Amino acid sequence: MAKKGNELRPIVKLRSTAGTGTTYVTRKNRRNDPDRLVLRKYDPKIRKHVEFKEER
Repeated sequence: MAKKGNELRPIVKLRSTAGTGTTYVTRKNRRNDPDRLVLRKYDPKIRKHVEFKEER
């Protein structure tokens, strides 16, 4: 049976740097990405691709 809370792949929220309040929810691997995650994704409120940074 699997552990209830998997600490190796935590669930993280990515918040838009454009200030629109848009968020994405994803999982990350702590061994490969120990720092905060930054991804370039689509923000539907401004209809552009912007950087989304990990929020804690």
